[in-house]
Amino acid sequence: MAFDDLRDWIKALEKAGELKRIHEEVSPELEITEITDRVSKMGVKGGGTAGGAPKYAPGGPALLFENVKGFPGHKVLINQFGSERRMALALSVERMDEIAERIQGLMNLKAPEGFLDKLKMLPQLGALTSAFPRTVSAKEARSKEVIVKDNFDLNQFPILKCWPHDGGRFITLPCVHTRDPRSGKRNIGMYRMQVYDGQTTGMHWQRQKVAAEHYREALRGVAAGSSNADPLVARVAAMAESAGGAVSIPDGPIGGLPQVVMSGLKGSRLEVAVAIGTDPATTFAAIVPAPPEVEEFMIAGFLRGKPVEIVQCETVDLQVPAHAEIVLEGYVELGELRSEGPFGDHTGFYTMTDQYPVFHLTCMTHRKDPIYAATIVGKPPMEDAWMGKAVERIFLPAMRMTIPEIVDIHLPVEGVFHNLMLVSIRKSYPGQARKVMNAIWSLGQAMFTKCIIVVDEDCDVQDIGQVTLRVTNNIDPERDIQFTLGPIDSLDHASRLPNYGSKMGIDATRKWKAEGFERPWPAMIEMDRATKARVDALWEKLGL
Repeated sequence: MAFDDLRDWIKALEKAGELKRIHEEVSPELEITEITDRVSKMGVKGGGTAGGAPKYAPGGPALLFENVKGFPGHKVLINQFGSERRMALALSVERMDEIAERIQGLMNLKAPEGFLDKLKMLPQLGALTSAFPRTVSAKEARSKEVIVKDNFDLNQFPILKCWPHDGGRFITLPCVHTRDPRSGKRNIGMYRMQVYDGQTTGMHWQRQKVAAEHYREALRGVAAGSSNADPLVARVAAMAESAGGAVSIPDGPIGGLPQVVMSGLKGSRLEVAVAIGTDPATTFAAIVPAPPEVEEFMIAGFLRGKPVEIVQCETVDLQVPAHAEIVLEGYVELGELRSEGPFGDHTGFYTMTDQYPVFHLTCMTHRKDPIYAATIVGKPPMEDAWMGKAVERIFLPAMRMTIPEIVDIHLPVEGVFHNLMLVSIRKSYPGQARKVMNAIWSLGQAMFTKCIIVVDEDCDVQDIGQVTLRVTNNIDPERDIQFTLGPIDSLDHASRLPNYGSKMGIDATRKWKAEGFERPWPAMIEMDRATKARVDALWEKLGL
């Protein structure tokens, strides 16, 4: 079933026994984080169950804080995706691999040969049809129950300060909507927003994210329009001198030469809309590392099996989920950057301050008595661990389209997604493990993967013990470890430069003579099938 909105989802969580209402007064400054952190670590080693709390599955329950200190009448929902069961429930499946199988089925579509084949295709074609969003009128949109076009103030919402050294309060679960200035394609991403005051926030567009590219494309367009010379030269110069929009650009000629005059930059804007508290599939779609050509509204519709209803914004030319709890409309001014951070991040460390664009609010719409949806990140495991596992399973078929020898992948939560990927492959020729590493580093957000370990298909990469056994036994470190340079995640504090550093690949597959390995390779210890079968038949009688 598809959930119409956040409130429909909350009802389903409660019915499934997956929601805990918190009636005690709790502060949005640090206290909600501490409570949620303890709950999210329940059921795992070192997890908290002190105070006689009920036993929950790993990840604990979703939490609805109904008595937020300083914000009477407001509610905060957090940890909504924080368990395997809730993640599956959010996407209306029993297990994550079901979605991967649906995607695989669509990829394997072929022309029907007869009437029965056409009938078999109907469910798959229906899934495609449901992916397209449906526009509704403002009167139908519950997100417009209250419209505020002046005297608006973000401080009316219980926005969290998560960790002691955070630079302020952060909106942590926003669906940020932008549009490509060239193609017009819509994008929804999830980027934290530091609240500076009631009308402005930071916009943490990491350099390689889609919204950051929309920002850069807007910069390129202004540069080309302001140049009397070749516009392509102007586009290149604007990117080089601004480090891809990461530093402010002076008003005068760049580098003392009249390549580009950016005086026309002042007042140029990229429109932005932010939805907070959407149905779970739409929120999840915002974190999915899909190709820029695929709109997140379509991903959400496919996951829901039902179109996402969208509505036109009041002050910007963008569409947002019609039944979101809160919608913030506004813009970023090109070339305007402001210090953002520090922020306690999912790496388990603070992200230090850096320069990012500034979001200016022009309108605020929301439901009556809106529910504020948030998440927290920090030392794993936390809520984002389960979201990352869902992404891993759902996008395995897409990876196989490009790298068909892949059998399975695993992103261990302790590797915080982009630091470690375990990959099993069907090895068919010498050097194939290295080919797979380089192919992964060329795939979208997978380019950030700091360490890739490749094993043979007889190793279960979901079993860390099995992988450790292969890595520690199957490699000669000097021969089987390779290093390369390239883009690095903005959150990586150990790289030699921001956003640029080294990566490591480990070939833990069995080595072949064709790869220069001349020594005998020993067989792994395994009991024969006949003995296993005899013991299976005896097992119940043994009383073990």
